[in-house]
Amino acid sequence: MIFRRRIAALLGAVALLPVPLAAAEVVNVYNARHYGSDQQLWDGFQKATGIQVKVVSGDHDPLLQRLVAEGARSPADLFITVDAGRLAVAVEKGLFQPIGSDVVKAAIPAHLRHEGDLWTGLSVRARVLVYAKERVRPEELSTYEALAEPEWKGRILTRSSTNIYNLGLLGSLIEAHGYDKTLEWCRGFVANLARPPQGGDTDQIKAVAAGVGDVAISNSYYLGRLIGSERAEDKAVAEKVGIFFPNQGDRGTHVNVSGVGLVAHAPNRANAVKLIEYLVSPEAQRYLADVNFEYPANPSVPPGPVVAAWGRFEQDRLNAAVYARRSAEALTLADRCGWK
Repeated sequence: MIFRRRIAALLGAVALLPVPLAAAEVVNVYNARHYGSDQQLWDGFQKATGIQVKVVSGDHDPLLQRLVAEGARSPADLFITVDAGRLAVAVEKGLFQPIGSDVVKAAIPAHLRHEGDLWTGLSVRARVLVYAKERVRPEELSTYEALAEPEWKGRILTRSSTNIYNLGLLGSLIEAHGYDKTLEWCRGFVANLARPPQGGDTDQIKAVAAGVGDVAISNSYYLGRLIGSERAEDKAVAEKVGIFFPNQGDRGTHVNVSGVGLVAHAPNRANAVKLIEYLVSPEAQRYLADVNFEYPANPSVPPGPVVAAWGRFEQDRLNAAVYARRSAEALTLADRCGWK
């Protein structure tokens, strides 16, 4: 009898213990973008959905290696990085699964998404020509291909061919013209360089302003950063140069993306897809483009004022995944033509 009373007392005590609430909804993001202000995105998503965003930030390569090492045990749901070539590496390693969202497919043009639905672009940057206003007339410029012509001898500036942005451009040229013709072009292009490749895109723009060369190849947002800078010396550089969108008479200007993939073993798949859908929405697209002077991947969203001032241009509609897969081929071509 005493034993029964003790059991009843214990059961009563258990009944009085607080019942734990259901675990909070979460989505885990490995993020290779380098903007602390991205917290605005995660806060906006959580406010809209109640789903908490947990972010691990870092450089692309260490985060990629972490995903590989973690395998099926990875807590990551999404991987965000810059450049289609880097997204292609993740695809090659089997790190993504199809997104499967009609919302994403309706919002983002096909050439800015993986053909197998393994990633989608979030923002767009154009690979443009930045020229010295005092020494170059816009009508003298036309295409990437024309930069190999003799009139540009000693006038072209660019960063190393090993840079992922230049590999993407070379990949698009190989796709358009074939390997042999692109190799011939590359040799003429290298012969026209004003100096050996060095520095980043901003360095090329500053070198144009300083008279080292007359035309630089650069991602569009690097000029946007100089225009939007609060530093007088940056604004002085921006005032000396103009922007030109190549190949408007044929296939269009080469564009690249920052993008997101759904991790193959995402433990919170449904929440991850909701976050991707949020990131392609007008609200998030406005932020993603403006924070780095890029173009929204969603064409229904207009670019910010600095970018809009450059005018509309025709994009090369070659799927970003196609030229990204040619990165290794582009690197061997650059070695053969002497583009260091």
